[in-house]
Amino acid sequence: MLRLVVPKGSLEKMTLQLFEDADLAISRDSSVNYKAAIDDPRIQEVRILRPQEIPRYIADGLFDFGIAGRDNIEETAADVVSLGELSYSKVTNRPGRIVLAVASDSPWQSATDLPQGVRVATEWMGMTQRYLSEKGIRADVQYSHGATEAKIPDIVDAVVEFTETGSGLRAAGLRIIDELLVSGTVLMANKEAYADPQKAHAMDQILTLLQGTLEARGKVLVKLNVAADQLDAVIAKLPSMKSPTVSKLFGDNAYAVETVVPKNVINTLIPELKDQGATDIIELPLSKIIH
Repeated sequence: MLRLVVPKGSLEKMTLQLFEDADLAISRDSSVNYKAAIDDPRIQEVRILRPQEIPRYIADGLFDFGIAGRDNIEETAADVVSLGELSYSKVTNRPGRIVLAVASDSPWQSATDLPQGVRVATEWMGMTQRYLSEKGIRADVQYSHGATEAKIPDIVDAVVEFTETGSGLRAAGLRIIDELLVSGTVLMANKEAYADPQKAHAMDQILTLLQGTLEARGKVLVKLNVAADQLDAVIAKLPSMKSPTVSKLFGDNAYAVETVVPKNVINTLIPELKDQGATDIIELPLSKIIH
């Protein structure tokens, strides 16, 4: 039914892992094959292509839906439907930012301080041109094939660059003076395809599985038993998504408790629960959390 396209390159490995974890494993003959498949009745075809091209191909109707960065959508000005964010990235699992940066000792404090004819290096030519034009700045925007931050001050006056933490720019002696875009990874759809109720429903189902898988990462299910007189002390120790589930144990003045907690606290949480009287503590991995 659906033609899917997913990104090749820096996001490729993580995207394939995400689909596998969501029980939508993408299979192909070799790691260099651009054609793939998913054993799912909702997905007819899978391609693996450069993310910079994906929004345009989806807008043109070559694919029904796919994954790329929001910066790729903005750069190509592709007319697509954004279905939802998929919060994963190659470094911090935080959305990246497209920022305008200058030398740390530059007198410019904002984009409006840039002089006419300012030289700017970037991989995002279209986005940068539109941004500076909206600010009333005539700029010499130059395409950068890499090492963009190293081109200040000898080659250009400013850069528009991707960053997650800003540490790389600071290490290069640069200072951020504006933010063009917060760019997470997006599941997007062709407008005509999403106007088809059957296709739209199938795409939303796929999004639910992917987002549920991401939600489950870094969390575990904790189950335990506790005597009635120690229940409040144990509950007070439990971080939870909402409220813990508490059930009375048959034939005993005790309760079974279960809740979802962040995995990064589990090594200190379990001993604390035991100290408060919890017994039969079980930690279980989670595959998906669907709200």
